[in-house]
This record gives sequence, structure tokens and C-alpha cells, in this order.
Amino acid sequence: MLLVSDVHGAWPALRAAASQGEPLLVLGDLVNLVDYRTMDGIMSQIYGKEMVAEVSHLRASGEYRAARARWRKARSGREDEIDLRFRALLEDSYRQAAAALAGCEAYVTYGNVDTPDLLAAMLPEGARFVDGDVVEVEGLRIGVAGGGIGPDFGAPGIVTEEQMASKLAGLGDVDILCTHAAPAVRQLSNDVVAGASKHSEAVHQFVVDRQPTHHYFGDVHQPQATTWRVGRTWCRNVGYFRATGRPVRHG
Repeated sequence: MLLVSDVHGAWPALRAAASQGEPLLVLGDLVNLVDYRTMDGIMSQIYGKEMVAEVSHLRASGEYRAARARWRKARSGREDEIDLRFRALLEDSYRQAAAALAGCEAYVTYGNVDTPDLLAAMLPEGARFVDGDVVEVEGLRIGVAGGGIGPDFGAPGIVTEEQMASKLAGLGDVDILCTHAAPAVRQLSNDVVAGASKHSEAVHQFVVDRQPTHHYFGDVHQPQATTWRVGRTWCRNVGYFRATGRPVRHG
């Protein structure tokens, strides 16, 4: 069983992982809205790199209100045009994801930059969209809860802590927990480059209470630590796949 997260448009690497003949779990953030290393991505195709870099700086500085205002200003008078362009680019990304996963036994959930309904609708035959549900893979019960926790910019991939807790509560006891969001463990949730912490208290509490043998997640691209033990649970970040191109094998 292989796992990846934060694919962000790395389709050749995803195709290579999917072709290894093992079940593949994809833990969200398939599309590339913004690569903060290069400012490439869908948002730059629409707004230009300079504007995206400006908004990225505001967000990194914690000025979320100013970042929202800058987005609104850039959209003003062009809303319909921008929405159509965004939808077209998003659909193209998910078509490429589907082509990469074709023929693979894949289990896919969503991250904060994904559009869950569109992702689910465009997966190829043999790939299953999973969110707030348990699947059995290689004899193991795997609980999956998608979505990212963070400032809400109207992104459909963002969930509240309450929504995350509700999804997790329905899983029951599982051998493995898979989420996009990191647990609220400082070493796992702190991004040493971005200088920000992204985590879910609900995910952490589930791990503490239920103690699955493994918890796999993504979202944090440059964590202080990629692995950490919480009680008997081995927690591991299986991204940043766009940069590494390497899937993680369970075990």
C-alpha cells in the first residue's frame, strides 16, 4: 500500500506511483493553485505571478483580511470571466489526475485547495472518493477524513474543527487514520519555511483517544518533523509529493 499527499499537479510522478501495482491512497491537494516556491499554478495563470506573490506575502504575515481585500480588488468587474477560467483550469487538472490514476486501485480524499464534488465526479473507474468513511485495504480498516483546517477564503476544501470532529466520530476504531490535515502536534504542524502552523485539534484528539497504529496525513509542506509518535500511534506526513515525487509505503 502506497500513500501520497499534496500532489499539486505532479501528474507524471502520480502516474508512476499509480503504476506500481499496489493500492494507492491520495490524501488531498491534487490541484496546484499556487506553488509558493515559484508562484506557478492556476492562480498565477489567472491573476499573474506578481499579484499572487503579493497576496502570498500578506497571508504569510498573518494579514488575512488584507489578502482577502486584494483578491476582491483583482476580481472586481471580472467575476464571471475569472470564475469560468478557474473552472476550466480546475477541470483540466482533474482530468490529468484521472488519467494518472487510470487502472489503479486508488482511494482519494480532498485537501484544502481541492473542490470535493468535482474531484469525486472526475475520478476514473477503479478509483474511489472517500471522506468520513472506512475502507478495507490489505485487510486493514482505514478511516479517511478529508479537508484542510485554516483561514476560510471561501475554498470548498476548508472544513471547520466541528465538521472534522463529526466526520471522525463516525469512523469508530480503525487500524489506520488518513487525513489531509495534520494533528495538533507542534513538530508535525509547524512549517519551518512558511513560518506557520496548520493543524487540526480534532484529528489530534482522535489519535489520542482511538490510538490507531498509524496516522498518515499531509498539508504541511516543510514540517519540523515528518514522523512523530503519539502514544502508540506512528504519525507520518506523506507529502510534499509535488517536491519529492516519492510515495510512502505503509509499514
